[in-house]
Amino acid sequence: MSAFRCGIGYDAHRLISGRKLILGGVEISHHCGLEGHSDADVLSHAIADAVLGALGAGDIGKHFPNTDEAIRGISSIEILRHVATIAAQKNARVVNVDATLLAEAPKILPHIPAIQKKIAAALGAQVDAISIKATTNEGLGAIGRGEGMSAIAVASVVVE
Repeated sequence: MSAFRCGIGYDAHRLISGRKLILGGVEISHHCGLEGHSDADVLSHAIADAVLGALGAGDIGKHFPNTDEAIRGISSIEILRHVATIAAQKNARVVNVDATLLAEAPKILPHIPAIQKKIAAALGAQVDAISIKATTNEGLGAIGRGEGMSAIAVASVVVE
C-alpha cells in the first residue's frame, strides 16, 4: 500500500557582494550573491528541507552541516541529488514541489523554466511537477530592504 506524505521547508540567507547568485541551481546576474557554507542557494535549500521533512529524514543541516569543511561551496543541486538518494533508499519518490522565493530583486520569471529543469533532474521528478514562484516582501523587513532572500517550499512524496 502506498503512502503519501508532505513536508515543508524554509531557508533564508543574507546577500553579500563578491558572490555569485545561484537560485534553483541556475546562476542569475545580480550585484550580490547569497552568503553561506554551500553555494547558499536558498530556493534549493528550502526544497531539500521540504523533501527531507516528508521523508522524516531530518533537515539539511543534519546531512550537510556547516561545520564540515569538506563540503564548503557544495552545489545545492548536489544536495538535492543526495536528498533524492535518501528518498530512493526509503522506497519513496518526489511527487511534486511548490516553492516560493521571497526577494526584492532580481526578477526570476525569465529563469523559472531553467530552474524547474535543474530541480526536476536532481530530484528525479517531472518538470511539470516543480512549481517555482517569486514574490517581493513589499519593502518590509530585511528582505524588503534587499538585505537577503528567503524561500519556502512544500513537497509531496509517495512511499511505495
